[in-house]
Amino acid sequence: MQTPRITTRVDSSEPRFVGYPAPAPDAPNVLIVVLDDIGFAQLGCFGAGFRTPNIDRVAAQGLRYNRFHVTAVCSASRAALLTGRNHHAVGMGVTQEAALGFPGYHGRIPPSAATMARVLRDHGYNTMAVGKWHLTPKGEYSAAGPFERWPLGLGFERYYGFLGAETNQWAPELVRDNTHIEPPRTPEEGYHLTEDLVDQTIRMIRDQQQAAARKPFLCYLATGAAHAPHQVTEEWVAPYRGQFDDGWEAWRQRAYDRQVAEGVVPPDTVLTERPPWVPEWESLPAEERRLFARYMEVFAGFVTHTDHHLGRLFDFLDEQGIADETLVMVLSDNGASAEGGPTGTLNEAAGWLGLTEDVGTALEHIDEIGGPDANNHYPWGWAWAGNAPLRLWKRYAWLGGVRTPLVVRWGDRLAERGGVRPQFCHAVDLYATVLDAAGVEMPETVDGVTQQPIDGASMLASFADPDAAEHRRLQYFEMMGSRGIYHDGWKAVTDHVANQFGEREHVIGSHDFDTDRWSLYRLSEDFSESTDVADEHPDVVRRLEGLWWAEAGRNQVLPLFEFPASMAHLHPGEFPPPASATYRPGGGPVQESQLPAAMGGFVLTAYLEVPATGGEGIVAALGDRHGGWACYLLDGRPTATFALLDGPVRLAATDPLAPGAHVLELRYEPGRSARVVLAVDGADVAEAPLPGLMFFPNLSTAGAGLLVGRDRGVAVSRDYRPPFTFSGVLDRVELRSGRPDARPERGTELKAAVASD
Repeated sequence: MQTPRITTRVDSSEPRFVGYPAPAPDAPNVLIVVLDDIGFAQLGCFGAGFRTPNIDRVAAQGLRYNRFHVTAVCSASRAALLTGRNHHAVGMGVTQEAALGFPGYHGRIPPSAATMARVLRDHGYNTMAVGKWHLTPKGEYSAAGPFERWPLGLGFERYYGFLGAETNQWAPELVRDNTHIEPPRTPEEGYHLTEDLVDQTIRMIRDQQQAAARKPFLCYLATGAAHAPHQVTEEWVAPYRGQFDDGWEAWRQRAYDRQVAEGVVPPDTVLTERPPWVPEWESLPAEERRLFARYMEVFAGFVTHTDHHLGRLFDFLDEQGIADETLVMVLSDNGASAEGGPTGTLNEAAGWLGLTEDVGTALEHIDEIGGPDANNHYPWGWAWAGNAPLRLWKRYAWLGGVRTPLVVRWGDRLAERGGVRPQFCHAVDLYATVLDAAGVEMPETVDGVTQQPIDGASMLASFADPDAAEHRRLQYFEMMGSRGIYHDGWKAVTDHVANQFGEREHVIGSHDFDTDRWSLYRLSEDFSESTDVADEHPDVVRRLEGLWWAEAGRNQVLPLFEFPASMAHLHPGEFPPPASATYRPGGGPVQESQLPAAMGGFVLTAYLEVPATGGEGIVAALGDRHGGWACYLLDGRPTATFALLDGPVRLAATDPLAPGAHVLELRYEPGRSARVVLAVDGADVAEAPLPGLMFFPNLSTAGAGLLVGRDRGVAVSRDYRPPFTFSGVLDRVELRSGRPDARPERGTELKAAVASD
């Protein structure tokens, strides 16, 4: 380009104007809705029998893909979707809580894999993300970042949601753009996360359209639903009362019957048999059946509530007149979740560690299931049913883990709307499909970095042609040691059972990679993986196993994730946690990963002044009643509560603090006679044994943090209601680790890490 003529005078100088990236004239808006832990049979339009009229409406106006596949857990599926590369190829071999120091597992999407948001932004799109992220390493959740792997660092211009694996629907750990924020309302004021996420989505799109309607947008909305905790108000649960009383086999049969009748599955599809680790419903005691049915009623209500609010978003697109020019995709990140174990749980995080309460205790709290006082997850019999007609569930390379619903709508660009497409496809294909629809070619470099090859292929041909040839002939699967591979209509899958959730005590299979057996299925004729033909075709098994190893090498799958050896190689964060730190009131939460380690003991020292009228309120609080601790003054008396995953521990001084300055200390002293102690001005005033485990994996998975001088959301103890702001003068608190390098036992940490998906 010729250099413009510039002189001292404007009238003899040549202006040049900075250009803007221009989208293609017919580039669509793009709305991608990622549901969490929704199994193949858990939407109405896929046979559920749940009321999901709004997603069903989108399906009736669009297409359903019945052979759509994901990676079996959320971080990995989201990375595949947003980068168009296989999950190990971008370092997302497992979830962020278990990121390792190996190329396929480090949990850090590289600059060589520019996201869909970044590429579309560079081609004239506005980009916004709302909801669950789970693509940032947990050590990078804090207010200090680093922010390169937050949504705004990976191509999105706006963000509102939560960074972690899951969060409390009543009191989430929220982020706007790069800042931690408080929810706009409290649980008592009727706040629910799904409603808020849809409100924010509508507001972002409205603002963008009113500012520049000629500019297309990408909106990525990832709900917290239907991941545990399954939480929703009773009005949504009530319509499902009694609908699951005849159990998971009967419900699964009805779902299958609907799938066949509606053409969601081929008419000759086999409904796979109930495995021995899922108990026969009629063999269960009546009280267990009552409890297990209640868990499922709440889940169904949770799904219908989510659909209701998504309906507001779909209605908004109609009202704006942009529905037909918006490419909509609705999918789930993995199959239904079995992380509630055989009997379900009132506290999912406790279940991760094998601390599930007994059925009798759960029955005492049956009316709390779904509300703020429970952190519930249903029994795994409902996960098996929810993946009908397929085998197994989330975290496995079997179809129950990797085949999920996909609904697509794009106005008159689709042929035979309301139909079902049978082409084999995968989450990596959505990236290429969106770029194809937008008329965008994948750049060779981004910010000077050569880009990795795209593993996905466009599905656009199947939008217009129901009989379009399959664009994908080969796809490997691997998650936590469970391996599979698809090639030209065949699928091979191993019987490996990972050492998590106590599944090796129940699920039949191999516990060692050297003894894994490959089963073989002709998926082109056997939709549900029902008939193992490995013995009849040993040559095909050998060929597919060889292809798997080749794909594993190409995609950085090795070394395979295994317990307990993998956990010795956890990827460190930017800085190790401090040995001690000082915190003052007035700030936001300090993320658990950045606090001094508590496992080896800790001392919290607070410098405060009690007013003449007496002191009241929070000194410091971390977490909630489902896992965490708090130190506070109650009627002037120093008090502390530890909401351990195996039961609460509370201690309180006999006398209130006198007016004036004091030093309040809370000590956790681990060991054989572990105890917690409260001290005032150097003298012990209360103590209690602490026999449980001082480990709160729920805090890191949700991105929760320490608050000083107040609490928020769901309280740690029923002693108070947040914010319970400290009434006197709280100068500072000092938190000191008794043993900075202390960590939970390797088995305990692994269970928590691999559960956080």
